Amino acid sequence: MITKRIIPCLDIKNGRVVKGTNFQGLSDVSDPVSLAKYYSDSMADELVFYDITASAEGRALFTDVLCKVASEIFIPLTVGGGINTVEDFDRVLKCGADKVSVNSGAIKRPELIREAAQKYGNQCVVLSADIKRVNGEFRVFAKGGREDTGMEAISWIRRGVSLGAGEVVVNSIDTDGVKKGFDIEMLRAVCDAVSVPVIASGGAGSMQDFTDLFRAIPDIDAGLAASVFHFGQIKIPDLKQELKNNHILVR
Repeated sequence: MITKRIIPCLDIKNGRVVKGTNFQGLSDVSDPVSLAKYYSDSMADELVFYDITASAEGRALFTDVLCKVASEIFIPLTVGGGINTVEDFDRVLKCGADKVSVNSGAIKRPELIREAAQKYGNQCVVLSADIKRVNGEFRVFAKGGREDTGMEAISWIRRGVSLGAGEVVVNSIDTDGVKKGFDIEMLRAVCDAVSVPVIASGGAGSMQDFTDLFRAIPDIDAGLAASVFHFGQIKIPDLKQELKNNHILVR
């Protein structure tokens, strides 16, 4: 079994960390710089930073907050939001990002994945997919979960990986913020479709949810969560010890 990663996620709006449910009803949580430092010091394996309104507002990602976050942490940093060009990749990498997450920008122009992978390497390109069930089909949503693209999700993820994405983050809109467990059905379908690392996002409410995830899908690489970490419901060192107790390999 592969060593599992535990990844907190900072959803940034107007320079603050926010959190909602099913991508709706966002509320203020914390200052991103202090929260990022806390996670870096708390045995998190990586950190994800999303400027969640950049695409919907048609603007570039705010880099001032990103630079401050990157300067405070000593773990790998993945950054997304408003990434539409190779120049956007360049900008956030120069701010201290290790990997760049693409979503709406890749939906608009899939060749962006290939161009970025050729310039920076597959390991730098993360395909983030916001997925919701529509009439029994896994459907890809764009612009922070606001816009149904009409695209079937599994075939889109396969295409993204074939273009050069070296990692996939699966954000289940159906389970986001609900805290009733990860979307095992959706995640299993993605893991069966691609051979690159897959990160599960959306639904974590307890340490048991992480145990259930890694037991149900041994091939999945990481569990990502936000509010359960932000509000102290789960402390990452405690989670890692619990996973070890359940014979799940963690870093």
